[in-house]
Amino acid sequence: MRMISSLFVLLLFCPPGFCPRPPAPQSFLGFDRNDYPGDDAMRLLRKQFAFTGYWLGNPPQTKTNSWSGKREFLHSLGYGFLPLFSGPTSGELRDSRYTLKRVADDAQAAIAAARKEGFPPGTVIFLDIEEGGRLPSTYFTYLKLWASTLAEAGFRAGVYCSAIPIDEGEGLWLITSDFIRDQIKPIELVYWVFNDACPPSPGCNSTLTPPSPAKSGNAYTQVWQFVRSPRDKDSARRCTGYAKDGNCYAALDTAHHYNLDLNAATSPDPSTAR
Repeated sequence: MRMISSLFVLLLFCPPGFCPRPPAPQSFLGFDRNDYPGDDAMRLLRKQFAFTGYWLGNPPQTKTNSWSGKREFLHSLGYGFLPLFSGPTSGELRDSRYTLKRVADDAQAAIAAARKEGFPPGTVIFLDIEEGGRLPSTYFTYLKLWASTLAEAGFRAGVYCSAIPIDEGEGLWLITSDFIRDQIKPIELVYWVFNDACPPSPGCNSTLTPPSPAKSGNAYTQVWQFVRSPRDKDSARRCTGYAKDGNCYAALDTAHHYNLDLNAATSPDPSTAR
């Protein structure tokens, strides 16, 4: 006769109103920014944050990457990571021939940087997609090859993209992350989305319990960027907690040295997301 677990018996026979509830999924607080804030700042911020963004190439509209070479130090402090690589704009993917060359070059550059920085096999590398809306077909050609090339090298593909609803008129709304997910099936990506509208975002407050990424509006999201710095005048106009200069700062950064984007994740190290 098989042993029946005590938990199963309790759930089956407990009186109404007294059954134990499953524990709520835990969320972890992290941040990202384009410029590395310095070793001392990262020691300070580690007191409040579980993970950090980490650029594997130059951030958008920059010519250098100040995060390069910092992974081992940050790992020693206990940080988890959001490895990022800047993606193309839809306008850059003007035709199939250029798209194939661009994704081959970008994927190899991201893989080489991840290996150089010491990220292990299985690490999720997020492609940074800054624009929202209906991306062209060439972008999905790019994404499919991005994912397959990373997989062949032993890494996993993720995307950073918008989850802010876009009004397309006549009662139609589009969410970029949903659109991407639908267009690249059956390929599975790890999603890091941004939606800084209040609600669902709680605004700039790094002392609150991190919100569940599912509250971003997408149940499949594993990382939710709920604050961007500086505050977006459109999407985040109803949000509170930002400094007078329009940026968000950690509560322990009383001098307002390091403006941050705030993120919530289902793991203290989203680069190992499952």
